[in-house]
Amino acid sequence: MNPAPFLILETGRPVPSLRRYGRFPHWIRVAAGLEEHETVVVDVEHGADLPDPRQFAGVLVTGSAAFVTDHAEWSERSAAWLRQTAHDDVPVFGICYGHQLLAHALGGEVAYNPAGRESGTIELALDPQAAQDPLFQGLPSHFAAHATHLQTVLRVPEGAAVLARSPLDGCHAFRWGRQAWGVQFHPEFATHHMRGYVRARADCIGRHGGCARSIERAVSAAPLARQLLRRFVRQARLSSAQPVAKQG
Repeated sequence: MNPAPFLILETGRPVPSLRRYGRFPHWIRVAAGLEEHETVVVDVEHGADLPDPRQFAGVLVTGSAAFVTDHAEWSERSAAWLRQTAHDDVPVFGICYGHQLLAHALGGEVAYNPAGRESGTIELALDPQAAQDPLFQGLPSHFAAHATHLQTVLRVPEGAAVLARSPLDGCHAFRWGRQAWGVQFHPEFATHHMRGYVRARADCIGRHGGCARSIERAVSAAPLARQLLRRFVRQARLSSAQPVAKQG
């Protein structure tokens, strides 16, 4: 077991109406079953220095209202750091913006989703490769997850395996190498987080042809998606320190 703490890269803040529940690292830590002393938070969006990733059992990357395609200095700096971290075989788990940033870092393509905004409790469908994946194996072929995003991973990095998709997004999860994962959905969201985001994005949902009230009413629990964070923590704790062949 690797007893080192987990590093959480904070790439953004929740919408104002949800900040009474804390920031994204807190939501992730609680969902992952980690104690506060088991995590170190680095606010990369506001210029914090990136530490040596080898000090940590694994790295989690939060969501953000920013866009990867804007190529902000802090984002590109974080992407370069993530690229090296993944090549060094440090366990990585990117969420939403973190998922897109990881894909971009490893040579994939991120852009606006041609299907438009995806919001609310959605149904994920697992790809065949998920049956052999350390995090996704044993899960049902379809299960609920929470999502709120405009951009997506249009093309995964070379050598990556797509693990899950939805009717509006062809890449809701991927794994690159042995232990670098990205998920477009939000496993850290509880139902009150998801409802709050639907309300906050109601105008945008309407512009994309959706009905925020209907989406909000349809929000339901997504325990299997949430379980993935604890699976990542367990996998990272147990992972071997032995290097594997680099990709890309």
